[in-house]
Amino acid sequence: MELTETQRRYWRKNLNITSILLAIWFVVTFVVSYYARELSFNFFGWPFSFWMGAQGALIIYCLIIWYYARHMAKLDIEHGVQESEG
Repeated sequence: MELTETQRRYWRKNLNITSILLAIWFVVTFVVSYYARELSFNFFGWPFSFWMGAQGALIIYCLIIWYYARHMAKLDIEHGVQESEG
């Protein structure tokens, strides 16, 4: 089955946002923890590396999920593939 140009654009935009959000996830999960000793400044009264491991990463994960759902809902409407209500 050959994809139409609209479907290709939709899929390309989907892959782009997924790639960007996965890169953010990777940085938050692995890069920040790898360089935790070098991140020795205070953030809200706590060492940044401790705060990032305890609270910051969870907040960023929730923001990634929220942003992806919001972005995809707009993208679905833009390309006419939104879910029908009811």
